[in-house]
Amino acid sequence: MDAQPPLPDRPDLLERATGALAMLGGIVAVGIAVLVCTSVLGRWLFLKPIEGDFEFVRMATAVAVFAFIPYTQARRGHIMVDTFTSWLPPGALAAIDAFWDLCFAAAMGFLAWGLYVGSREARENFETTMQLQLQIWPVILLCAALCAILSLTAFLTAVRLAWGKPK
Repeated sequence: MDAQPPLPDRPDLLERATGALAMLGGIVAVGIAVLVCTSVLGRWLFLKPIEGDFEFVRMATAVAVFAFIPYTQARRGHIMVDTFTSWLPPGALAAIDAFWDLCFAAAMGFLAWGLYVGSREARENFETTMQLQLQIWPVILLCAALCAILSLTAFLTAVRLAWGKPK
């Protein structure tokens, strides 16, 4: 039994904003694929890969992942296990989902704070990548901001559920 109501035809502001963020994450992911293919072809054809390609891939992958997750949350697309609750009335299911969305928002807020602190420490300690010596704090700070957006998105989905608006 599917407890989730059907999604409306027109996306709301939250879904559009997080969707735009996910599109940017997709562009980053495509950039990663192009970089890897170019580096592999360079290694194969000219024995000259792109120097430090793994460093770019590592940082860009983190950014892309953090850009995708808020859209999934806004669409309520995370995996849900309702084995023991599927028999409950819709209002009770919404209350349970709102509670867990609040827990998720708190956890992601805590993670965003930790990333922010980590970015400050990386900046103060002049931490760089191993090969290219690129500063890493801007990427960590960007991931902190994206994680904060995820936290806000989870909070807003919880509020919607609490007010009886499942989407």
